[in-house]
Amino acid sequence: MLRVPRFLAHRASRRRHRALLALAATLLAPVSTTLTAQGNAAAPRAVLVTGASTGIGRTITEHLAARGWFVYGGARRAEDIAELNAIPNVQGVRLDVTVPAELDSAVALVRRAGRGLHGVVNNAGVAAMAPLIEMDDRDMTSLLEVNVLGPFRVTKAFAPLLLEAKGRVVLISSISGTLSGALLGAYSMSKHAVEAYGDALAAELAPFGVGVSLVEPGNFRSAIGRTTSAQIQRAIDANPDSRYAEQMRARLAGMANYDRYPEPTAVAEAVAHALGDAAPRRRYMVVPAEREAEVTIRKAIDELVQLNQWSAYRYDRAALVRMLDSSLVRHP
Repeated sequence: MLRVPRFLAHRASRRRHRALLALAATLLAPVSTTLTAQGNAAAPRAVLVTGASTGIGRTITEHLAARGWFVYGGARRAEDIAELNAIPNVQGVRLDVTVPAELDSAVALVRRAGRGLHGVVNNAGVAAMAPLIEMDDRDMTSLLEVNVLGPFRVTKAFAPLLLEAKGRVVLISSISGTLSGALLGAYSMSKHAVEAYGDALAAELAPFGVGVSLVEPGNFRSAIGRTTSAQIQRAIDANPDSRYAEQMRARLAGMANYDRYPEPTAVAEAVAHALGDAAPRRRYMVVPAEREAEVTIRKAIDELVQLNQWSAYRYDRAALVRMLDSSLVRHP
């Protein structure tokens, strides 16, 4: 058997020891020196996620944090903030998007932390179902405050940081930003507004290097199902003689299946792409079933055809197909 000289064995042992120490240092290093979501050995990019305590927002927060982003998770309740703080790479932040003072405090907190801010994910949202001619004004106002003015206020408040970083804004919209229908009018109104807001914001921020994307989920599991069920029940109780009572009860029964929808992991993946890819999409429709995609695309096509019906400058089929082909070239 070949004998290794003792001094060489000691050297090999020391080399192994140093290698093990280096490996341990890498594994135990603070997050600021580990690999980021972009693969660089530098401080991870920081993002803010509103409505991070449950549902889609919680999934986005956990997904980004697990991939090396540092996430400020906005939540309203102390217990939710504590839960967020327990997640590696996450700092819970008290943030009700309808309270200007909490927005100011959140901006100050992010500035003090010194990480900058690469992105804002405007996820906080609520839903309400009711016939528009009977809907309580307070329900409508509350919905628009959160779903429309919320993203407006949050993005405006953090705009200086986003402009400094040449960062990203992600708006969690919905396929209801294209679709609408009976009893869904208020929610669809809010998401149509988010779509318009996203397009205008993108045009305004592009010259300064800030990207804007809209993520449009279909039906995924979320706490919004339980809160909407409670709201529908309140509406039924408040107006038992409503001419829409039967439809409302049917909607309430349908909401019982909400927890059977898939987890919103695909939504979080779309958000990660919008935040981190060199060429983010303007829109990401993310649905768990082909039927939802078909209904949404058909609705957009129907609207195109309806726009063309009464126009003094009506286009024939060949011209419309050429327009479609041109758009497909611009957005392959």
